[in-house]
Amino acid sequence: MKKPIIFLLLLCSGLVTFGQKSDSTVKRKPVNLDSIHVVRLVIDTTTNDTFFVYEFEELALMDFATKEQRDEYFRLVHNVKKVLPYAKLAAFRIQMMEDNLHLLTDEKAKAKYIKETEKAIKDEFMETMKNFSRSQGLLMIKLIHRECGKTTYEILKGYRGSVETFYWSAFAAMYNASLKSEFDPIIDYQIEMIIKKYNLE
Repeated sequence: MKKPIIFLLLLCSGLVTFGQKSDSTVKRKPVNLDSIHVVRLVIDTTTNDTFFVYEFEELALMDFATKEQRDEYFRLVHNVKKVLPYAKLAAFRIQMMEDNLHLLTDEKAKAKYIKETEKAIKDEFMETMKNFSRSQGLLMIKLIHRECGKTTYEILKGYRGSVETFYWSAFAAMYNASLKSEFDPIIDYQIEMIIKKYNLE
């Protein structure tokens, strides 16, 4: 019962290979065996049949076919590190604004508060964000959805109305961008992996 699991363990640690000859010049990075947790599960108490469950640390296979792919990945790392703090701050500001709006009953006071908040955000961050590249801008739209649970389109429509949202959507379309872009952890797995790998949460 243990043999297949032991073989899997050896395979993951780089001591066993499939379909290729052993090459002593190839350096293999072994799995950190200290991070493997072994749990012994009893299946039948009368016969004392058991099997072992091996819990590995999360592994990410990073094999780049070309230098271009490698460079593209590390550009993404740079962009995520640069853009994510602003997306998180945007999520915090939006949540704070929603909480404060619930305390206001007068519609004029709400509209005034939204304008003041928007101005404060522009004054604080607009100069920095104007220097974002196109790819960083597209990433920002995705990360705002990841942090807020709403697309940029939905946020704008909720606070600025349909007309202004349509204007900004048309403006974004000129750059082949969509304010309705969503973060998909399956499609955008590299972004999610980078966030976890570099502890950016």
